[in-house]
Amino acid sequence: MATVELRGISKDYEGGVRAVNDANFIVEDKEFCVLVGPSGCGKTTTLRMIAGLEDITEGDLYIDGELMNAVPPKDRNIAMVFQNYALYPNMTVYENMGFGLQMRKVEQPEIYRRVHEAARILDIEQYLHRKSTALSGGQRQRVAVGRAIVRNPKVFLFDEPLSNLDAKLRGQMRAELSNLHVRLDATMVYVTHDQIEAMTMADKIIVMKDGRIQQIGTPLSLYDNPANQFVAGFLGTPPMNFLTVKALEKNGRIVLNGVSFEVTVVPEHVQAMRAYIDKEVVFGIRPEDLAFTKRPQPENNVGTKITLVEPLGSEIHLWLTTATQPLIAKVQFRYNFRVGDMANFIPNMARARYFDKETGEAILDGRAVSV
Repeated sequence: MATVELRGISKDYEGGVRAVNDANFIVEDKEFCVLVGPSGCGKTTTLRMIAGLEDITEGDLYIDGELMNAVPPKDRNIAMVFQNYALYPNMTVYENMGFGLQMRKVEQPEIYRRVHEAARILDIEQYLHRKSTALSGGQRQRVAVGRAIVRNPKVFLFDEPLSNLDAKLRGQMRAELSNLHVRLDATMVYVTHDQIEAMTMADKIIVMKDGRIQQIGTPLSLYDNPANQFVAGFLGTPPMNFLTVKALEKNGRIVLNGVSFEVTVVPEHVQAMRAYIDKEVVFGIRPEDLAFTKRPQPENNVGTKITLVEPLGSEIHLWLTTATQPLIAKVQFRYNFRVGDMANFIPNMARARYFDKETGEAILDGRAVSV
């Protein structure tokens, strides 16, 4: 079993800066867990504490049930892949991949076997005798991953390994790392600021902000049921729209008034919204949940003005504004949208989410675990 457990982990730096505050989570055996959040949220510091590269100020770290706080990095049986690859420029690919094994006094035939097996898995056998400086960014990243694979570690740690690659290569490497996880059947902890990487690769996502864990869950559970406005806005491209509205009761229904539009809360959400009648709340709706209509509708119609058109081939992103608030719509068909035109949208109210205006916490129940 290769589980990683953090119990109340915190990290303080000089000057009273708390980079990580009371992190509690478990990475299960063979799980692909992604720590995601904006720059400075504490995700890399958390990873480095797991690796032993940063001391733990408070709390306990367990790998396979064994307390690791005082165990040196070399004895934790983990392998880390860094953002900048950390390859030796004067060595060949073979030497880079086998160097760690050589330092551990592994016999040469075993080093040869492990390096060639990892190179075969990563399709870099043809580069084994090249210097690392003669490789492309994607090839260097494969070498860095291969150097981790040859160690047969209990846990793989990845610190934003794809951030130096171009967009096309990042997409390719995401698929390759996901396939590698399946082939190795290994426990992986992966840090990124890219929510697309998190959504496409993870079994479990841990969203962080300002050193604190905001929510833990599967990609779809976090996307569909965010625990707060930050998580809702961080996951999704384009991000969720947030509109300040006032909840009102009319003829036995609860409606949300946004000055220039009014939408009706679906029956399944009414009970949760009753406590907010006559109060302002934040109405969240994802761009793909706004359906374009050529004519204004008698109910749930949101009239907007187009301020920007972004054609992306398979879809169009429309930047819009109501009388008072901006929003974005994702349209899946081609239409002659023009800046300055009026456009009407019908929100899918069953997919709507609501947030407390003061705290940013989700109003609806059924969210993913946020511990």
